Amino acid sequence: MKKLSLLFTKDGLQWHISKGKTVLEEAFHFVTEETSPHLVEEKLDDVLKFDDYKEIEVISALNHFSLTPDTFAEHELGYKLISYNAPVDEANEELMLSVNKKFAVQFYYTFPKHFYQKIKAKKLPTKFNFSGEKFLNALTVKNHKEIHINLYHHQVEFFAFENKKVVLYNNLDADSEVDFLYFIMFSLSKINFGTAETHFHIYGETHENETFISELRKFVKNIKVHFDNAPKKNFVLS
Repeated sequence: MKKLSLLFTKDGLQWHISKGKTVLEEAFHFVTEETSPHLVEEKLDDVLKFDDYKEIEVISALNHFSLTPDTFAEHELGYKLISYNAPVDEANEELMLSVNKKFAVQFYYTFPKHFYQKIKAKKLPTKFNFSGEKFLNALTVKNHKEIHINLYHHQVEFFAFENKKVVLYNNLDADSEVDFLYFIMFSLSKINFGTAETHFHIYGETHENETFISELRKFVKNIKVHFDNAPKKNFVLS
């Protein structure tokens, strides 16, 4: 029996179908001017048609989220907290919670209800998670100030750490790699992270975002690329 791993991004759906540690199939679908605007839903329907899955993993990188300490327990405020970052449609968005004990933080995030219902209708063991939590759980922090950047197709998420504690997480959809650079550098200025003292670590779609990386190297002293999304090897899905 196989495991289906789904990654939802802005206007995109990626998946791995695996058996054990072997990825049998992978696919990447993104809405463009040439595709149907409902491409993500159509491709989700296609992959859910099969009946030989034993479990499903769902990861959302959609930037409807809020970050709090893991001690925050007023879960009924989840939608309101998210609304400070992005518009929220409670009737059509399922409220989810993803906890990271390693760094003592948690993410409230929403996931489209029509996708949620389609996946749950399979009646299989299913784990939902937020990309930021899975990213965070994979990290090791050693230096005084660090930035960890996960690159997607037309999207970027990053963490800032000071003294091994999370001080900032953010997530941006953009078509321009220059926007990625501005977004991150502006964020650093707001939390007083100097480019000379900060260590940068990069993961994900590094080949697709080579311009961003080359431009970042012009401004920062310490930068390391850790993981590139080679075929059948995706940082978040793996």
